[in-house]
Amino acid sequence: MLTLHRVRGVRLVDDGELAAGYAVVVSGDRIAAIGPYEQLFAEYGSRARVREWDGVLTPGRHEPDGAALLEAVYHPDPREADELGTEPVRGAALAALDMTEARWGAGARRGLQRLLGCGTTTLTGPFTRPAVRTAVQRSGLVELPGLVGRSGLVGRSGDRLPGDRPRALATGGVANFAVFAEDGRCLATVLAGRLVFRRR
Repeated sequence: MLTLHRVRGVRLVDDGELAAGYAVVVSGDRIAAIGPYEQLFAEYGSRARVREWDGVLTPGRHEPDGAALLEAVYHPDPREADELGTEPVRGAALAALDMTEARWGAGARRGLQRLLGCGTTTLTGPFTRPAVRTAVQRSGLVELPGLVGRSGLVGRSGDRLPGDRPRALATGGVANFAVFAEDGRCLATVLAGRLVFRRR
């Protein structure tokens, strides 16, 4: 199935130049084409589902503190809101909880949903808790050890370290990207061609 993502523009690399009026065609888990929307629609429009987003499509955000956010913090279930609140639990409050492997895994899945909702497409590990590692692997997020880039959930940016490689969108590459509104809110996150988050 082909999907044509129509956006205000495309940035091929983090903080790169905006290609206004560009769009992206996804086939399966790969990027089939990047170019001006009119050209792509003429070539693929009759065969593709068109998704329209009022934002800019980029490689997405990188979360450099992925391990800390998922293995040193508990993301409560909404049913625990009366007892724990809705914000992540850490420190002494976390130490007081009975944290089984199953609970770590469930908390990690909720934390991963928060990351996807921020437009995160990559994160840094390593993940040592088996339940958390499994949740990360199943999420589709790409683990990039040592890469520092645009940060999502913690809201900070780091400098690129020696040896890091910029994440880039390219024809033939894996379709991992996010779409951001003008105010910075994530509108959609796509991993391996699948729409895994969509702002309602």
